[in-house]
Amino acid sequence: MSEAMRVTVERLGHKGDGIAPGPVFVPGILPGEEVEGLMDGDTLSAPKIVTPSVDRVAPPCRHAKACGGCQLQHASDGFVEGWKLDVVRRALDAQGIETPIDGIATSPRQSRRRATFSAKRTKKGALAGFHQKGSDVVIDVPDCLLVTTALNAALPMVQALAVLGASRKGELSVTVTETRTGLDVAVTGGKEIDTQFRSDLADLARAHDLARLTWEDESLTRRPPILAIGKAEVTPPPGAFLQATAEGETALLTAVRDALKGASNVADLFAGCGTFALPLAEQARIHAVEGEKTMVKALDHGWRNATGLKHVTSAARDLFRNPLLPDELQRFDGVVIDPPRAGAEAQIEQIAKTKIPRIAHVSCNPVTFARDSATLIRNGWKMTSLRVVDQFRWSTHLELVAAFDRS
Repeated sequence: MSEAMRVTVERLGHKGDGIAPGPVFVPGILPGEEVEGLMDGDTLSAPKIVTPSVDRVAPPCRHAKACGGCQLQHASDGFVEGWKLDVVRRALDAQGIETPIDGIATSPRQSRRRATFSAKRTKKGALAGFHQKGSDVVIDVPDCLLVTTALNAALPMVQALAVLGASRKGELSVTVTETRTGLDVAVTGGKEIDTQFRSDLADLARAHDLARLTWEDESLTRRPPILAIGKAEVTPPPGAFLQATAEGETALLTAVRDALKGASNVADLFAGCGTFALPLAEQARIHAVEGEKTMVKALDHGWRNATGLKHVTSAARDLFRNPLLPDELQRFDGVVIDPPRAGAEAQIEQIAKTKIPRIAHVSCNPVTFARDSATLIRNGWKMTSLRVVDQFRWSTHLELVAAFDRS
């Protein structure tokens, strides 16, 4: 029999759940709130708020109670910003790093230009949207407050894809990206392509005016999906990494430019399709290194067809297993590094053996960011600025960009 319990939440965990002494996990509850409910293992289920926090607000989205896409819509914007800044401070404290944070740049509502929807067939058609909280159930999310208007309007197309190519037991993963020339759609988890299905997909792409539709590894391109990156136009490979919002990308790029001011020969490591390399090429020579060959090809093509950019070289290289070594790095007077969540421990160790004067370090994980930053600081660099960028409004995710100087 479940035990009734009353607790007061002290803090939020990394997934956004409230945590009371014990620990007792309480979903959807803020620090300082007193709640009561029935214990289910280490979780207080169906909590009833006895004393609400002054930071509690009515969720702005009508899907907030059911949809698992957002974790913090019940908290005020000021609380969310403060909590994310504290997440960064705790990660830095764990590495003994003390530095001021130059605020947080939060992307506005309906600015997510890329989202991955889930879709399933039903007896009457299909469902397309996001997963229900703590479940693999797909729920419809019309008028989502995160994604752009174009992505909201794409949900019927995602449903049509599920009707056409999903099994009754399977689930499609449909990544939709808004580009200058139309929607770029990449699908995984569906049935195999044959001649008739290929024709049906082409008809669907035409009916919904898609720029490109990729089913697993096969692309149907009606016109190249184009992203404007600085002065260049880039056609990314299907499903390629892209900064979630234009506003977030601008905030990151501004901080990177400030960190590398005066550098004339820059290495861009984990360069992707050129988010930083191509705009930085307006002022400096760039060598861009990325593990995915298709992204390197897209970056190079974008540079070769742009005007007003300095020389950009590029290479496909696994920087986890084969980082650039000190003798390869010594010709650069600036480095920008933007690794995935695992960080860039091996590459940072090689950079630490150099005397490169300027480094811009971008990260989506405060813990690995702090670990790698500590390595730089121990080897003579000073963190001169740190900014938090929140492209994932109402979620627990955040990004960081820091400047390091060795002068």
